[in-house]
Amino acid sequence: MYFQNKQLPLVAALVFSLPFAFADEGMWTFNDFPSAKVDQIYNFAPDQAWLDHLRLASVRIPGGCSGAVVSSQGLVMTNHHCARECIENISGLTKKDYIRDGFLAKSDADEPHCPGVEMNQLIEITNVTERVAFATHGASAESFGDVQKSTFAAIEKECASSDEFRCEVVTLYHGGRYDLYKYRRFQDVRLVFAPEYRIAFFGGDTDNFNFPRYDLDVAMLRIYGKDGKPLADVEHLAWSVGNVRDGDLVFVSGNPGGTSRGLTVAELDDERNRRLPARTARLADMRQMLKEFQQRGPEQNHQAGALLVGIENALKVYTGRNDALADKDFYAQLAKHEDDFRARVVSDSTLAKQYGGTWDAIGALVAKGRSARVEYNALENGFVGTSLFTMARSILRMTDELGKPNGERLREFADARIPQMRRNILANRPINDEFEVAMLTFALVKIREDLGSTHPVIQRVFGKRSAAEIAIAAVTGSKLKDLGTDANGNALGGYRKQLLDGGKAAVDASHDPMIELARAFDPDARAIRRLYETTIDGPIKRQEELLAKARFMVYGNATYPDATFTPRLSYGTVKGWVESGKPVKPFTTIAGAYAHATGSDPFALPDSWIGARDRLDPVTPFDLVATNDVIGGNSGSPMVNRKGEVVGLVFDGNIHSLGGEYGYDAALNRTVAVDSAILIEAMDKVYGANRIVRELTGSPKAPSAR
Repeated sequence: MYFQNKQLPLVAALVFSLPFAFADEGMWTFNDFPSAKVDQIYNFAPDQAWLDHLRLASVRIPGGCSGAVVSSQGLVMTNHHCARECIENISGLTKKDYIRDGFLAKSDADEPHCPGVEMNQLIEITNVTERVAFATHGASAESFGDVQKSTFAAIEKECASSDEFRCEVVTLYHGGRYDLYKYRRFQDVRLVFAPEYRIAFFGGDTDNFNFPRYDLDVAMLRIYGKDGKPLADVEHLAWSVGNVRDGDLVFVSGNPGGTSRGLTVAELDDERNRRLPARTARLADMRQMLKEFQQRGPEQNHQAGALLVGIENALKVYTGRNDALADKDFYAQLAKHEDDFRARVVSDSTLAKQYGGTWDAIGALVAKGRSARVEYNALENGFVGTSLFTMARSILRMTDELGKPNGERLREFADARIPQMRRNILANRPINDEFEVAMLTFALVKIREDLGSTHPVIQRVFGKRSAAEIAIAAVTGSKLKDLGTDANGNALGGYRKQLLDGGKAAVDASHDPMIELARAFDPDARAIRRLYETTIDGPIKRQEELLAKARFMVYGNATYPDATFTPRLSYGTVKGWVESGKPVKPFTTIAGAYAHATGSDPFALPDSWIGARDRLDPVTPFDLVATNDVIGGNSGSPMVNRKGEVVGLVFDGNIHSLGGEYGYDAALNRTVAVDSAILIEAMDKVYGANRIVRELTGSPKAPSAR
């Protein structure tokens, strides 16, 4: 168990307790990267040109992943598990199983569209803190969230001059600073290469978050321009012609999804005692349901596979976080940090007057929010995995919200976000009735359990019907599955497009059973969301903003903010660690993969690897670990050397990194990546992907192995 009998060094774990982070800690923003500090430690200071190049060559993949452009023809490297939805959708549309068998496009013409997938390139960062602060100054606790949301919407709309751009106001330091991020949207993304699932996730859940690993967790996608051709002359990363070695300095550019290193003890108590156990219990129930669904047959096994992998991964993450917070020594350090911080504030009369009551105010709001959270989570977040219901709710709300002023809408329907929302709704994804019924039935059962059978919305929606009867009627009777597209996957017709084009009047007149179901839940869902945002979430944001200002006053601002699924850069070294007194080496090899294979899942190698064994160099490095500070969302991030060349592809962390949600341990936290050498070796000698190898390296053959 990670963190067991081990203490996180106080200076390393508590990012907000000192003006600088120590060791290789930190998920740094590109406009505040500590180049001077890196230079002091590693004798290398990334300059602005180096940072800009890496930022522009990196991409964010909405939905929770990262990637990197690795050729002048728009080739993008990411993880197989980040591209899995694309691979699944293409499989469903073509009636082939590319998850099982892998995929390789022999030419550009053979590269199929990834339905609904887009990529974002961060092109500009602007500090808008003063504008946000001016707008919210004097706002009451109840109106703070509304004023802030309206201000964000106005700023984002001014920035997003066309559908080509996405703009987002990012809250940093829990309200200590607000930056406007402007992204270029790449909306035509196509699949180029993906290995078989057996090698992409070799070891399965058993090896997940562990090391040694032998995963070829890679997929190659390609960005196309508006002219329908591969995007030419785009900023891209070069491939390393050498080999990364133990002790080398490496950087990871990606989009860490979120950390909680700046939370108060009251918030951490709530996380440990209530939020994490509730999430874990729900995920465990969903895992059991999905496994039972898979037992119905081969097609059902395939349908549930992608979601099951995600659920099992999330279960391990939440269990790891819970264990981290359950570690008494670790938690005592978190509490000591807060005590020290509060003591510094109250010892200064001016700071005490402005900020001394902030911790107690947050604690009271956290306690107040517990009663509303059950209903909020059930009605707003209770439909995970229900594609048709989620689509129906999005259509219902979008057409309603567009009739309101931009600043008064639900934030996800602000003008700057509508193009991506519309694109997602109209994506040509295959929909399976049986799986949709199973997922919606599960969601309805759990919502009824959470709210109780006497809750008004339950009585109104269920009546005399069972959850299964409601789900079957809504799924089988819905026309939302109908969609007409052109050869490029663009929506030309179909019922959901008719509703979006017809607007609120068309949706109001619709009696589609899935729209009706979404409509039945919506008044109560909106009401509890409104209550939560105005009485809990908004006031907490206001208090956290005050706490951030106090932190700057006490410690300065030369540290990194919590992760927010926005572009960040971390640095570290290729380095193993010591586990139970035994050293864990930083590299695995091809030979180790064959030795690790048993012939039975999850340790069964695909036939392509069995047949290629004699062609592969057994000492080629496979996966590696480094000290870079990462978290979920960094999946698909490029790992680069001092020259900015690709040396690895991040796909995981070790088991200790799961506690990185709350703190960083330099001795144990490790990033896990696919080595660049195995990527070339495998594409060349296992898959015959010669054109990709040539595109990456400029040579038809792989660079020489170590």
